[in-house]
Amino acid sequence: MQAQEILRSLRLPEFDDLSQFFRNLPATALVGIGAFAAVVAYWFASRPRAVKPPCDLRMQSEEVEGLAGARRSVIGDSPQLLTHYYDDARTMYEVFRRGFSISENGPCLGFRKPKQPYQWLSYKEVAERAEALGSGLLQQGCKPSTKQFIGVFAQNRPEWIISELACYTYSMVVVPLYDTLGPGAIRYIVNTADISTVICDKPEKARILLDHVERKETPGLRSIILMDPFEKELRERGRSCGVRIQTMQEVEDCGRECRHVPVPPRPEDLSIVCFTSGTTGNPKGAMLTHGNVVADFSGFLKVTESVVYCHGGRIGFFQGDIRLLSDDMKALRPTIFPVVPRLLNRMYDKIFSQADTSLKRWILEFAARRKKAEVRNGIIRNDSLWDKLFFNKIQASLGGCVRMIVTGAAPASPTVLGFLRAALGCQVYEGYGQTECTAGCTFTTPGDWTSGHVGAPLPCNLIRLKDVEELNYFASKGEGEICVKGPNVFKGYLKDEERTAEALDQEGWLHTGDIGKWLPNGTLKIIDRKKHIFKLAQGEYIAPEKIENIYIRSDPVAQIYVHGDSLQAFLVGIVVPDSEVMPGWAKKRGFEGTYAELCKNKELQQAIMEDMVRLGKESGLHSFEQVKAIYIHSDMFSVQNGLLTPTLKAKRPELRDYFKKQIEELYSSISI
Repeated sequence: MQAQEILRSLRLPEFDDLSQFFRNLPATALVGIGAFAAVVAYWFASRPRAVKPPCDLRMQSEEVEGLAGARRSVIGDSPQLLTHYYDDARTMYEVFRRGFSISENGPCLGFRKPKQPYQWLSYKEVAERAEALGSGLLQQGCKPSTKQFIGVFAQNRPEWIISELACYTYSMVVVPLYDTLGPGAIRYIVNTADISTVICDKPEKARILLDHVERKETPGLRSIILMDPFEKELRERGRSCGVRIQTMQEVEDCGRECRHVPVPPRPEDLSIVCFTSGTTGNPKGAMLTHGNVVADFSGFLKVTESVVYCHGGRIGFFQGDIRLLSDDMKALRPTIFPVVPRLLNRMYDKIFSQADTSLKRWILEFAARRKKAEVRNGIIRNDSLWDKLFFNKIQASLGGCVRMIVTGAAPASPTVLGFLRAALGCQVYEGYGQTECTAGCTFTTPGDWTSGHVGAPLPCNLIRLKDVEELNYFASKGEGEICVKGPNVFKGYLKDEERTAEALDQEGWLHTGDIGKWLPNGTLKIIDRKKHIFKLAQGEYIAPEKIENIYIRSDPVAQIYVHGDSLQAFLVGIVVPDSEVMPGWAKKRGFEGTYAELCKNKELQQAIMEDMVRLGKESGLHSFEQVKAIYIHSDMFSVQNGLLTPTLKAKRPELRDYFKKQIEELYSSISI
């Protein structure tokens, strides 16, 4: 009986009761209730929504039966590996033509002059110029064949893409030449690839090529085509050594007078030979087919549903001066921003260096924590209260329209990625790969904004781990050397069977030399490096890059090179401090002086090493994996001084030779 009375007292009111209640309310109360209801309805309609993941984030990859622990992406409509995304875009030539059609001849390639707005070439203009340039090359004796290699020696700019597309239009193969490879490597590439024609941007690069011809080091080089104007003297110099020098405009005009019908490539045809600078020896020419390139970007497209060319997007180029990059970003206002981790680190350091009081830093960190809470729930936006109050200037520095940042080429700090996801209000993805698998083989999944891993396999490839016994990594424990197989894996190194056999096994698996670990959610974590391991005198194996990736997290450290060899029992290090962060870090510890003076301060040097060793202990490094002495070097390792590759990886032999004296002094100063 008592229970029935309680239930009656809890019953919902009848409609007539509600009607009577509202009739008895004053008008002001009714207006208030109506306003409150409108606000609630608006909030439900406009509240931020989480990014919908394309798969269950608790298991982002799955094992493949019968392939000894190989894993594949769970994103996909078929058990087959992805080779292409659109049936009408299976080669890079078809990719561009599809973009032409989809964009309805929209803007394609953008460029700007100093303090001027961006100018755009339409898809039709790019296609017309590419066909004219390709026809002009054929008029001069080049063959519409995958055996015809064309060198491109230029900085990124619209003419680079036009040159590339000209080659694809007539089934020729592009061979990029980097400014930073050095004259010896350029000579090696021109000869190895039998390059007779090179397209350059500036006269200075033409002179480098002519130096080799005059010394009879590149006898096959017959033609140099320049994007920029040049003096008559250069043409005469070329004529005297048997090299024809022309402007790009002249070759295009020649092609317009005698058009050739396009000779489109097939997916299995070679598209590009990318010579990786490497950290030792001569560069290796990774041969990539149209099918390789299309498969890789199709895997990226399958994960993110976003790509540029085949969707008719447009690409803007910087002015060519890295110091003006920020100005270019503000003018271009990009939506997709590929970037190396080092630039993200510098952005992070600059933001916090401007928070120069404890109060400012506390407010910045508080706002970031509020945004990170949304990110953890899958919500990515740039219109919150915190964005308007604190982060709008940071977002404006990148143009204010960035929706996606893609980073790779080196490990990215989880702290930096977490902060920038919050501060920039955009999706930040991390990938892993190398030239030999057409850039990428793993990619973080939309909706998974955790850090400390490089995502799951792309839908275009499989990944499995192989035992590395000397480092105690075993596939049975979910650890080992990362091996990749799929339609995005390269065909081998140009004219280098020995190194091809080292990279590709008989089953077609690419051995990357990196050590990975499967996480419980099916994502991959890079934990070590196999290629540069060495033994200390006591027989312990050392993987220096693993140690460097830990030490680089020390606030005052911008760059680090860890050295050891089999004749020594301990490690030493060369440290380049962060010129923006170190002065403030040092001041908090009682050290004063200019940057140059601080770099010579022995007590500060000891404090930096102690901070590095602390991080090493926290990360589980053994005592023999910790450096026992460091040398502070004030100048950054760079591509220009020959200590980094063009992909910003350390050139270890060069670093060893460059710092030979300092390394010997470090070893002689310590006895263990």
